[in-house]
Amino acid sequence: MLEASFVWDDNFVTHLPDVDEQHRTLIGLFDELARTLFKLEGRDDAQLADIYARLLDYTAFHFREEEDMMVRIGLDARHQQVHRSLHQQFVDQLQLLWGQRGTMSDQAATVAGFLTSWLGLHILGIDQSMARQVSAIEAGLTPQAAFAQEQDAHDQGTQALLKMIGRLYAVLSTQNAQLASANQSLEERVAQRTQELAQANERLRELSRTDALLGIANRAYFNERLEQACALSRRSRRPMGLVMIDVDHFKRYNDRYGHVQGDGCLQAVARAVAGCLRRGTDLVARYGGEELAVILPDTDAAGAIDVAERMVQAVRALGLEHADSLVADHVTISAGVFNGVPAADAPGISSSAAIVSQADAALYRAKEQGRNRCLPG
Repeated sequence: MLEASFVWDDNFVTHLPDVDEQHRTLIGLFDELARTLFKLEGRDDAQLADIYARLLDYTAFHFREEEDMMVRIGLDARHQQVHRSLHQQFVDQLQLLWGQRGTMSDQAATVAGFLTSWLGLHILGIDQSMARQVSAIEAGLTPQAAFAQEQDAHDQGTQALLKMIGRLYAVLSTQNAQLASANQSLEERVAQRTQELAQANERLRELSRTDALLGIANRAYFNERLEQACALSRRSRRPMGLVMIDVDHFKRYNDRYGHVQGDGCLQAVARAVAGCLRRGTDLVARYGGEELAVILPDTDAAGAIDVAERMVQAVRALGLEHADSLVADHVTISAGVFNGVPAADAPGISSSAAIVSQADAALYRAKEQGRNRCLPG
């Protein structure tokens, strides 16, 4: 475990009692955060968040105290401007690092290293400079003279080093901000692509379930939904309905009007049938050729017959010409209806295939009795 991340010595003493005390408190918070970050096991995220929040609050307090003191003593405005700018840079960088810590390979070392390095450079640089100017002003110099003396007090090498450190910090701050922005942009692009992929997959699922010509459910999806409806009916002991539909004399229609118009006829019939459904749980599907199937979960016998009758009437109302029909001069349908609760001990309706057979048998009788009608199973 990390024992300490900042080693205090006399080089960091500014001889400004309040400032030195606040620096020591900051060091304590830095070390507390570092020790918690370096825990490999049993790390408490709530504890981390609490330490980070206390660190931010105390940092803001310390910066306000320093800035108020500079105003109160009357330090040269040029120093105050640079000092405030460095304070804001620290807050910005700390928040940036904390927000991006999840992407770091060694977040503990990175965050702790930044905190301690920044504080050491800040105290040795701008804070010590502030302390010397305060001392000079208290000795009788004007703020401007104290500032000028501070600029002349160091040899050219020291001045150059301090400037280089300041420039390096500015460059690193800019790079960190750019990296965070790039990470954010990448995360946004990944999120967008993930959403697009999910939407594309959903479209593919819809396409895999949909009949390309009629735009309704296909046979495979019908089989899946029928199994679900049967299982629900068994569990709830409530009846379900199944309607099998056939377009009357459709081969004659195709022979007379051609396959293109035949496709249009089937599309119109499918729309009319689907328009009779009122619930999202109901499903109309293309069973094969010109045959449709309609699943009606949680529907009693009267309800299933009513829906089937409305479908027969809706297609009849289309008034699509069918000159070669042996039933009427327009397109009609026949429908067979099953209704009941499928169960293992129920003769003839123990499976989804048996239910389809029951509805098909009713459809066959409807055709035998003249078509253009619906009959119960």
